[in-house]
Amino acid sequence: MKDGKIVAGITQGDINGISYEVMLKTFEDNRIIDLCTSVIYGSTKVWGFYRNLLKIENINLNLITSPKDVRNKCVNFINIMNDNAHAEVGHSTQMAGEGSLKALQAAVRDIRENKIDVLVTAPINKYNVQVPGKKFVGHTEFLADTVGIQNYLMLMVNDNLKIGIVTGHIPLQDVSKSISKKLILQKLDILNESLKKDFLIAKPRIAVLGLNPHCGDNGLIGTEEKEIIYPAIKEAQEKNILSFGPYSADGFLSSETSKKFDGILAMYHDQGMIAFKSRAFDTGVNYTAGLPFVRTSPAHGTAYEISGQGIANADSFRSALYMACDIFKNRKRYDEINANPLKIDISTTNRHNGHEDITIISANDD
Repeated sequence: MKDGKIVAGITQGDINGISYEVMLKTFEDNRIIDLCTSVIYGSTKVWGFYRNLLKIENINLNLITSPKDVRNKCVNFINIMNDNAHAEVGHSTQMAGEGSLKALQAAVRDIRENKIDVLVTAPINKYNVQVPGKKFVGHTEFLADTVGIQNYLMLMVNDNLKIGIVTGHIPLQDVSKSISKKLILQKLDILNESLKKDFLIAKPRIAVLGLNPHCGDNGLIGTEEKEIIYPAIKEAQEKNILSFGPYSADGFLSSETSKKFDGILAMYHDQGMIAFKSRAFDTGVNYTAGLPFVRTSPAHGTAYEISGQGIANADSFRSALYMACDIFKNRKRYDEINANPLKIDISTTNRHNGHEDITIISANDD
């Protein structure tokens, strides 16, 4: 932290997409600098190009070489690309891929060395980020692999909806054979802990979706629910994880019942993503639960088709920055509470997603 403020590292993403536009629109509102101290890992040349293109002027930029030199009340910037860097708006290029990866590697190095507090990643193009000998399938997997974490969870979040994904970025044909009781239990454990630690929900209730249409109709169109998913739910309950289901995805996600839960666990990528993005695309955040540090990202992609036109919505990126800071604070509060479990001031009870829950405000100092 810098003078009591959270230091947020921001990776530039793909320089030919809408990343710089949503960053510029976010920092055009000077109130954002009261929230945290930001460090962008990118190219000042590309920043200047989009700033002129979008006619955004009132942003105070501080060029630094290390997060230790950050200043409050401005946007700090670390150049990770050379002077030849340039944008080719709306196109996938090798330069854009190399810049995406360099920014990500630099920011991850700094957060692992505690030079920044949280990480916000702007959208990349997975195809131009590829490097020889290593398949890059997404930020989530890259970050988990970099820090040596095997148990992690892609969690899509907004104020009213939190959907975790069991199998993540794999082909649909591989989903059924990848799902196991052990994997579901791991994801339920991560989701449960994240809801408590990152979002301060004391007793989270989690709904688990089935894999097959109509949850397999008692084995008529699939047995995964009976043989894998339901047994995982029962074992999780025995471990005091309040998990319920399995629920048929189509009916559950379109019903009022879904609002009674704090989190939802989907079996595969599109099962969770389509439901989430149809309800929260503009303000949704991609959060990686299970990492030793806080990482968020906007829910959208590079959006080449609208890049440079000044029409990109910055709300999702702004939400990602706000949420990263909120989770960082929540983790500190959670640790303080658990360090003093007998000296907690429980000053209010709220109704959360349809059921009573305790909101723990602070731990007493005495």
